[in-house]
Amino acid sequence: MTKNEPIQSQIATFAGGCFWCTQHEFDSVPGIISTTVGYTGGSTKNPSYKEVCSGTTGHVESIQIAFDPAKITYRQLLDVYWRSIDPTTQKGQFCDIGEQYRPIIFYHNEWQHQEALESKRALIDSGVVDQVLVNILPASSFFPAEEYHQKYYQKSSTRYELYYFGSGRDRRLKEIWREQTL
Repeated sequence: MTKNEPIQSQIATFAGGCFWCTQHEFDSVPGIISTTVGYTGGSTKNPSYKEVCSGTTGHVESIQIAFDPAKITYRQLLDVYWRSIDPTTQKGQFCDIGEQYRPIIFYHNEWQHQEALESKRALIDSGVVDQVLVNILPASSFFPAEEYHQKYYQKSSTRYELYYFGSGRDRRLKEIWREQTL
């Protein structure tokens, strides 16, 4: 590839509880071109944070990722996803409980669908957890969240750190994953 050739990026979309934390997890992964937090999976067009937080829109807080498949595979993104959530719960993540915090893998094509199913099966077969309650659904319209939510961990780092450690996320992830590999 020459400097002037555009990168042939692909899109992945995941919901894993608080989108601030999910974005922080993915932003440090090599091969990711960009991340955008937002809302997907529901019926309300252009929902606001307040509307999604009400739990009545059907949307979940999610992240849409543009990635370079020459540098990171979709399967590797799935591995990052599994390690950033508690796959044993479906009513929310960590301290965030509610419909808007459900963990979901949204696939954009049949290949992603099959990769997600195989990845979920590998997690189940690994015995790391006793159940995997994450749904795998077709991607629908994605609505970017308000600007103040984008890269929140950078914009409000002290508040983000307080939230992250207070949520129990770090403690639970260490409990689940320890030194396990998929």
